[in-house]
Amino acid sequence: MRAVDKAEDLAAALDSCKREAINSFGDDAVLVEKYVQRPRHIEIQVFGDTHGNCVYLFERDCSVQRRHQKVVEEAPAPGMTPERRAAMGKAAVDAAKAVAYVGAGTVEFIVNQDGTFYFMEMNTRLQVEHPVTEMITGLDLVEWQLKVAAGEPLPLAQEQLCIHGHALEARIYAEDPDKGFLPSIGKLIHLAPPAETINVRVDTGVEQEDEISPHYDPMIAKLIVWDESRERALARMLQALADYRVVGVSNNIGFLSRLVACPAFAQADLDTGLIERERGFLFPEGGVQSAEAWLVAALAELIHDQQYAAAEAVAGNDPHSPWHARDGWRVNSTAKREIRLRAGETEKVVNAAYAGTGIQLEFDGQSVGAAGHFVDGGQLRVDLGGRRISATVVSANEKRHVFIDGVCHIFAAIDPLFHAGSGGGAEGGLTAPMPGKVIALIAAAGARVEKGSPLLILEAMKMEHTIAAPAAGVVKSFLFSVGEQVSDGAELVEFEADKT
Repeated sequence: MRAVDKAEDLAAALDSCKREAINSFGDDAVLVEKYVQRPRHIEIQVFGDTHGNCVYLFERDCSVQRRHQKVVEEAPAPGMTPERRAAMGKAAVDAAKAVAYVGAGTVEFIVNQDGTFYFMEMNTRLQVEHPVTEMITGLDLVEWQLKVAAGEPLPLAQEQLCIHGHALEARIYAEDPDKGFLPSIGKLIHLAPPAETINVRVDTGVEQEDEISPHYDPMIAKLIVWDESRERALARMLQALADYRVVGVSNNIGFLSRLVACPAFAQADLDTGLIERERGFLFPEGGVQSAEAWLVAALAELIHDQQYAAAEAVAGNDPHSPWHARDGWRVNSTAKREIRLRAGETEKVVNAAYAGTGIQLEFDGQSVGAAGHFVDGGQLRVDLGGRRISATVVSANEKRHVFIDGVCHIFAAIDPLFHAGSGGGAEGGLTAPMPGKVIALIAAAGARVEKGSPLLILEAMKMEHTIAAPAAGVVKSFLFSVGEQVSDGAELVEFEADKT
């Protein structure tokens, strides 16, 4: 889909749509449709059997989207009146009956803020977001599918169906919201979903140590919550997201937490442009880590060192040698260490001094006593100046993922003895942000272009990514042809920027 506001933008949008369609479906036919401003996306779950029965199982609001893909779904739709629900339900059932539909289906509508609605499409299957319908109706829709397929009539009539409570589903994705929701690939080094209860459900097809590949949709799981009211369901979702731990790939859990807490979403001021409209709240600048997080990360480094030394001692020839100790003991002085950490572009030092059975940490001019120990799953029990903290610390190469109170703080541990070279990558080159296929070369080799000019288009995970000129300069050559697959980080273009 492309929204075209100016006539001169039509040709480029049409070409992009046709490329995407032919690559995905083998058919580049394009439809032109009326553009509805501030639309809501509301869909109706329908079910038909071979006996001529057809019912609707109420609606789902799927308005919160990025790239026309759903992010959070809920049922019932906020603000839905009984009269409008009946009208939309009847329209959906009429559409299904018109084609003698059998099985589960989803009739999707574009809805104006005033409640007027337009048929968009019907998906002849059970949708990703069907669990929210199951949660508010208490029904198993897969069981219904099997019964209908066996020739049985629908288990319930329309007047027997009712709504109880409110449910939300958040799609947990391997993607980077701060980079335009660019999909992320890699191994799930640590995967710990929240505990499932009658209020919390997790649907997933991956486990810890599995790989997120570039060949499929990068969804990790669907997180579904239910409660008696929308307000309580929102609180459930916030807590469930706070309990979710994913390390190894970029993910959208922090973004989802901000989205659910966003005043516009909390107040059900919904439309498909909500994410862009609330960008200031959803994408805060800076990402400053708390002093507490720096201290916990530093303490974890010290405890890891002690555990590693103890393990080495057990494996060695002399497990009782005092040289294995990492307890900071000195004859006539205090042992001190510097823990260097980096968060984003900010590098800081936490000074540690061993004092008796504890450690004194100094950070940003403040000094605090610290002690702690690891328990199962990377959980760290910490005492900072008498304040008890429960954190989870997961190491992935040089990265340290510190989870505190539902927030993930990412640090890089800096080894002062490591000397980095001059770095990789050909100077002046442009690289692939992820594995994909080159589907179009926009510029010509040897052409002079301005900063921001599109050079080529890469397709990956059902998305098109435009590689643009980083500055004014000359495209010296393309290193791949249309149709070729490229790996993550592959140099795509030899580019010479103007010296000025």
